[in-house]
Amino acid sequence: MRHVTIALSEPPTVAGAGVGVHGVVGLHDVFRLPDLWQLHLYGYAGELVLENTVHAIKPGHVSLIPPGAEVHYHYRGRSEHLYAHFRLPGEDERRTVTVMRDAGDQAPVIGAALGQAIAAVPGTPARASAEVWSVLWRVASLPVVGSRPAVVAAAIEYIEANLAAPLTVPDVARAAGVSHNHLTRLFRAQSGDTVVAYIRRRRLSRALHMLRESTLAIPAIAAAVGIADLQAFNKACRRELGASPRVLRARR
Repeated sequence: MRHVTIALSEPPTVAGAGVGVHGVVGLHDVFRLPDLWQLHLYGYAGELVLENTVHAIKPGHVSLIPPGAEVHYHYRGRSEHLYAHFRLPGEDERRTVTVMRDAGDQAPVIGAALGQAIAAVPGTPARASAEVWSVLWRVASLPVVGSRPAVVAAAIEYIEANLAAPLTVPDVARAAGVSHNHLTRLFRAQSGDTVVAYIRRRRLSRALHMLRESTLAIPAIAAAVGIADLQAFNKACRRELGASPRVLRARR
C-alpha cells in the first residue's frame, strides 16, 4: 500500500496521542488498530512494511495508516515518534496522500501541533481534535519536492504573502526556485492561468472582500492590494468586477 484516501470535511475524534517508544525490548513489532487511523511523526530511521510495501522511515517523515491495516515495524535501536490515533467521521473533502512522506520544513510545525494535541488529550479533547485536524490538512497539502504542484504551490504562497508589494513574474520565479519561462509554463499547465492574471485576480478578490466587509478607506484598500494608484484601482475594479469601488461598497 502506497496511498490512502482521507476525508477532511469534519474534525477527527482523537482516541489517543502521545510519544511512542519502541526498539527497546525487540527490533520488530507487528500490530494493527482495527478501528483507528494512525498518524506518526518519526524521530528515527527504520522501516515500515504495509501490505508487502516497504517504506523507509527517516527523521522528519510522517505516515498515515488506515484502520485495520497490519503494520510491521523494523527498528535499529531505541526509536521514538509522536503519534495520534483517531477516527475520521467526515465523508467529503477527500484527499489521496502517500502512506509515508518527508514533511520537510513542515516537520517542526507538525511536531508542535502534535505536542499540543498530546497535552490536550486528557483535559480538552476538542483542542486535541483541532490540532490533529490541522496536521492532517498539512500532511494532505505536502507537495512532492521538485514537482509541478510544488513549484506552483511555492509561487502561490509567495504571491499571497506579497500582494501588497510590487510583484513581477521574475520575482515569483526566484521565490519558487525556477526560471521565469519554466514558472510560466508550469503555472498555466497547473492552474490554467498566467501568473500575471492570477496576481490580478487575487488582488481584486481581496479588494472586493475589504470593500464589502470593512470600513477601510478606498485608497487604503487599493494600497493594501498592491495597486497604489487610485485611478488604476478604479479601472481595475470596473474591468474585473464590473463596477467602481464606491458602487461595489454600496452593494454590500
